Amino acid sequence: MLFNTLMYALFVPIVFVVYWYVLGKSSKAQNIFLLLCSYYFYSCWDVRFLGLLLFSTALDYISALQMQNSKSEQVRKIWFWTSIGINISFLGIFKYYNFFAVSMQSALQVLGWDIDLFVLEIILPVGISFYTFHGLSYVIDIYKKRLVPEQDPIAYALFVSYFPLLVAGPIERATHLLPQLKKNRTFSYQQAVNGLYQIVWGLFKKIVIADQCALYANAIFNNVPQESGSTLFMGALFFAFQIYGDFSGYSDIALGTSKLFGIELLQNFSFPYFSRDIAEFWRRWHISLSSWFKDYVYIPLGGSAGSRFLKIRNVCIIFLLSGFWHGANWTFIVWGLLHALYFVPLLLAQKNRKHIEIVAFSNTWPSAKEVFQMGTTFLMTTLAWIFFRANSLSAAIDYISGIFSISLFTIPSVRPTNVLVLILFCITVEWFGRRNAFALENFNLQGNRVVRWFFISFILILIFVFSSPVEQQFIYFQF
Repeated sequence: MLFNTLMYALFVPIVFVVYWYVLGKSSKAQNIFLLLCSYYFYSCWDVRFLGLLLFSTALDYISALQMQNSKSEQVRKIWFWTSIGINISFLGIFKYYNFFAVSMQSALQVLGWDIDLFVLEIILPVGISFYTFHGLSYVIDIYKKRLVPEQDPIAYALFVSYFPLLVAGPIERATHLLPQLKKNRTFSYQQAVNGLYQIVWGLFKKIVIADQCALYANAIFNNVPQESGSTLFMGALFFAFQIYGDFSGYSDIALGTSKLFGIELLQNFSFPYFSRDIAEFWRRWHISLSSWFKDYVYIPLGGSAGSRFLKIRNVCIIFLLSGFWHGANWTFIVWGLLHALYFVPLLLAQKNRKHIEIVAFSNTWPSAKEVFQMGTTFLMTTLAWIFFRANSLSAAIDYISGIFSISLFTIPSVRPTNVLVLILFCITVEWFGRRNAFALENFNLQGNRVVRWFFISFILILIFVFSSPVEQQFIYFQF
């Protein structure tokens, strides 16, 4: 069940009505209902993998209780490593086994050994990277005694399987979400309206921006040898806005949907293309994943403390893991390491925490210096996105080589005015809403009511006009 389909548009209002008007007096009943709806939502993808989700949930729930109740440190370690090992094994088998098998086979062929290694003909379960990280963070926090295990199996299962975040995040923390699931929730009109605005803006970014950019990005990436450098550059730009509109749009719909049920999820995007350096970009892009790696890998490794070598090592490990988390392909690994290359100079110069506040926070417009910084950072991320989008390293290198040719200074053959205008419109709205959690936050409290309704109506018309009769998948569902 995709967020951008009629089925989801019918599903959410039904859940909303039952949740508030039938079960509104009992948070326990609300949780049970949300959990059942979440399992139905997941079953719409592939009911065969529901068992895997249930097993993972039960494993982590029981392991946490056993660690808490055990008086022996050795027993605690056994339960901890059992949970960690099984969860990572599932992720490894479904997502990474074939990558390692094929890579090893290629390496052996280079050495002159022609060996056919067994590969698995299996489908990657939707959302496995996300709900596995939910469970891992929970078990680690219990083992480190940062958190007391949740006794209520319904609340814990809902924490793992809550349908707005189940298939593509954000990656939640038990310390943030579980307290909200345990308390009585009251309906907030302002929160619900904000949720609707966030859903609308998310649908706009997905349908109007991402899906339209995808038409041109796909056409260009699939026809590299015939395209000029300028057209290839345009293709990279289209993909940069495609992946931003697609993933941040999904996150907006997820957070907005959750607001309808009185539950606040972690912010996952904070206007990353307005970043002035790569360090700021990673504080604003896929925030829940970046913070997860920071808290559970980077800081335990020593963070930015220690020698220069250790600092560089820790950064490279984090970005390598980030790339590998996204997919079992060398292109993602190179994408992650390229960002590490961008980041290390800032770390060594102690400038990685220079830009914390959003750009031009106290001003309407950025300075010339800030425009240059944002433009440079955007071009660096766009270059890295080529590796993210390409099917292989050789394809990425061919694409980049094609850009940096004499034909870069020609007029691109693909320059859709309507899409460029829509991108500019999106950038403008986000610029004026950059001080908020999302572009249209508290929009219903601002300005003239007629203007507000005209603006929202205009957005809804654009969504309707550009909607496709064919279901358009979200990019991050493959991760």
